[in-house]
Amino acid sequence: MNGNFEECVGKLRALVSDVQGAPYPSAIENELYTIWFEHIQRSAMDCFVFLNENFPQEAEDVSESLEGIF
Repeated sequence: MNGNFEECVGKLRALVSDVQGAPYPSAIENELYTIWFEHIQRSAMDCFVFLNENFPQEAEDVSESLEGIF
């Protein structure tokens, strides 16, 4: 893979991770945030599944890193 492409995949994974870590709507108590949260979580999961299906090397690298920790 070319360097820019690898960087893009890495940034997408980081973005998905950050979005999935957004505070749960009950912590914010704002209707617009709740709507955004539901939509963005669905989109983040779709992106994560797509990355894992189409770029399995990155997923394997993460699994190997986690195994090394334990």
